[in-house]
Amino acid sequence: MSESPNLGRAKYAVAAISMQVLLGILYSWSVFRAPLEQFHGWSRAQSVMPYRYSLLAFAAGMIIAGFWQDKRGPRVVASAGGFLLALGCLIAGLLHNTVEGLVVGYGLVAGVGVGFAYVTPIAMCVKWFPDQRGMIVGLAVMGFGLGPLVFGPWLEWMLGKDVPAMAHTIPTTFFVLAVVFLVGVVGAAQFYAVPPPGWKPAGWTGSSIRLAASDLNAGQMLSQWQFYLLWLLYFLGSSVGLTAIGEGTPLLREAAKSGAMMSAGTGLGVMAIFNGAGRLAWGSISDRLGRLPAVLGMCATSALACALVLRQSEGFTSLLLGLCLVAFAYGGFLALMPAMTADFFGAKYVGANYGIVFSAWGLCGFLVPGYFARILDAARSRGDLQGGYREVFTLLAIVACIAALTALPLRRKAAPLP
Repeated sequence: MSESPNLGRAKYAVAAISMQVLLGILYSWSVFRAPLEQFHGWSRAQSVMPYRYSLLAFAAGMIIAGFWQDKRGPRVVASAGGFLLALGCLIAGLLHNTVEGLVVGYGLVAGVGVGFAYVTPIAMCVKWFPDQRGMIVGLAVMGFGLGPLVFGPWLEWMLGKDVPAMAHTIPTTFFVLAVVFLVGVVGAAQFYAVPPPGWKPAGWTGSSIRLAASDLNAGQMLSQWQFYLLWLLYFLGSSVGLTAIGEGTPLLREAAKSGAMMSAGTGLGVMAIFNGAGRLAWGSISDRLGRLPAVLGMCATSALACALVLRQSEGFTSLLLGLCLVAFAYGGFLALMPAMTADFFGAKYVGANYGIVFSAWGLCGFLVPGYFARILDAARSRGDLQGGYREVFTLLAIVACIAALTALPLRRKAAPLP
């Protein structure tokens, strides 16, 4: 290298954040739902299906990419992810008239592409910033959470409100996204690199954070009980945020009918700010106070947020505040889980290991929003949609409390292996 890696490492964080903002399109799916329901007459369960499959494919892509990038480096894998994301949006634009077409394009192909591109900056930044794992991962994935702030209002404008015109605006939106991802994601990937073997920040001795006793590969990680609790914690902790984000725009649109200070798309953007801020805030808190106190704080915030959403009858502001707190707490899980994976099992194989841990998020995204969407469809069919939302967020508050109990045994570190 022609420059000191210690001085130049900030540029990798900038490249990571830039890519993650684009990948945050995944969280903007709720903007598509109302136009698709209006234009095609689809149900809530049908309109959420591409989102569910995108989360499942995202997790599957991360597992593959984690092993691949540990061997080939982040640049090739992230570039492949950008290409698949663009291809998926192209397919979605061509096949937007059917749920199955959107599941294949946006859900499966684009979802795998996001998984490929998402894991690489995380693994890269963990290696460049061993002295600030929680903060740097939070900063890297903050861009992903902020994606809807960029895409929410813009997609709302692109799609429009004229239902007959959506025959053209829906595919055109997907085609434009394909170009943006091909240029932006693949372009950002060209700045990726990993530090030389044995590199450490200047003056850092490793004493500022708890390091794993040894670097465990995927097979060794699976023999540790901490992996299974970490996996379950990720599944439960993500349930509240993924459901709220998936239902965010429809819920805000319902509340806005009686008058609101902003559109539903702008409200989703505000949620994105809290989502992104939560990733950096909780990651930094965990570096200072410890991972477990941060996790317990996130779970408590999730439960409080659900209580605020349950008071949505009091107005748009109370609902938006509750959803923003959900997003703030949820963002912490995306920051802490990679850092905790490195803490327990080491940084050497963090790409592959976190890909496996991340399967909890993907399975949660596939199962949980669909389950709650069916509850809402049943409530709407009996003319009590508000009652359906009360049931959903009551159950999610209980899940947040169970997640806190799951985290308590994670004080202990993984056992060293030879």
